[in-house]
Amino acid sequence: MKKYLTKTPVVVVLALLSCFLWGSAFPAVKIGYKLFSISKASTNSQLLFAGIRFTLAGIFVILTGSIVNRKIIMPVGIKTFYKISLLACVQTFLQYTFFYIGLANTTGSKASIIVAMNVFFSVLISALLFRMEKLTITKVMGCLIGFIGVFLANLGNGVFSFNFHGDGFILFSTIACAFSSVIMKHLSANNNPVLLSGYQFMTGGFLLMITGYIMGGRIIIPSAPALFILIYLAFVSAAAYTIWSILLKYNPISKVSIFGFSNPMFGFLLSTIFLQEKQDVGIIIVPALFLVCLGIIIVNSKIEYRNRKNIS
Repeated sequence: MKKYLTKTPVVVVLALLSCFLWGSAFPAVKIGYKLFSISKASTNSQLLFAGIRFTLAGIFVILTGSIVNRKIIMPVGIKTFYKISLLACVQTFLQYTFFYIGLANTTGSKASIIVAMNVFFSVLISALLFRMEKLTITKVMGCLIGFIGVFLANLGNGVFSFNFHGDGFILFSTIACAFSSVIMKHLSANNNPVLLSGYQFMTGGFLLMITGYIMGGRIIIPSAPALFILIYLAFVSAAAYTIWSILLKYNPISKVSIFGFSNPMFGFLLSTIFLQEKQDVGIIIVPALFLVCLGIIIVNSKIEYRNRKNIS
């Protein structure tokens, strides 16, 4: 399997598939809010909705992993349970608490661009906090270009517009995502990424469900389309994260993460198509999207200055 998953055509197809699925989640969540009649102010129901999604996603991953391995995959040992708990708290509970509340208060197009910042935060966190790689001038330039792109995305009619409970919470979610990416890369080196993904989704999803329910959240499936969108969102998480984790396990980070530039593109295009947000985001979103993608490409490029110095 390792030999197959390191082939460039396979990496390209699977990485782009993951990014397409992630991009489709932005309009899908907002459509889900409408189908389930979840308002912007219903934080409790938003968390409950997220919890059901990720609990189902965890079950899907565990079932798929068990079928592939022809036996039920189970975590063994205290250390494995600790790793699952750590990922569940950061990658699912913390990240998606901010994400679901934030997305209810901003557009899917804008959120997809802000979320792309996780590439830059991952680089900074990996280099400055975990010392897993060097922070070079080229990477700093890529991060700065990406930050400029996100700044432009928040320009409404030429005026900086930043909604704390919308854009701010999406930004917090992105920082949590960056931390989880670094943690996942570190933990998956000696662990089954499918097992980690499945059980952390189920654990984090259960925490979200309990939190939302205790806060007073209630959800009733009102129609077949509503049930479909919930199952689809669970599938998105199960498939995209599992595929991405497996690719990271068998390939260099740069070879996989370079395709992250397509994530905001898919998110922007799908949100524009399905949510008809074109009139809300404005023409400034196009150069903003370009700069974010350019920044991601630069960060993941192998081009460096001959006389460059490592910053860390």
